Amino acid sequence: MANQLPELFIALYVDEDVTDALAPVLRERGFEAQSTIEAGRLAQPDDTQLEYATLHNMAILTANARDFLILARQWAATQREHTGIILTEQFRRDQFGELLRRVLKLLNTYTRDELRNQVLYLSQFRE
Repeated sequence: MANQLPELFIALYVDEDVTDALAPVLRERGFEAQSTIEAGRLAQPDDTQLEYATLHNMAILTANARDFLILARQWAATQREHTGIILTEQFRRDQFGELLRRVLKLLNTYTRDELRNQVLYLSQFRE
């Protein structure tokens, strides 16, 4: 039986309130990423978005802090595990470079295992 190695890099599911341009750029840099548009999951409820991300072993990146903080508390109260919630503020189109820098810094700082059941703020990865 082969040993199960920990997965090092975070796979990212980009919620629809974050630009869908992010996932392809991350993949170009060798990271696993998918947007809600690519997954065909636009306008799905937040809880099903988190379920989808968890089922596919991806952390979710969202600008919907209010609802996802509630979900994180609910999941923790019922001992339900998720693969990570990353909260960000909204970025304008001309701020895409800053969004990308912060996400790359996060992806190069945390492993999948370290992010499991955690809620992080992307703002902590400012330069």
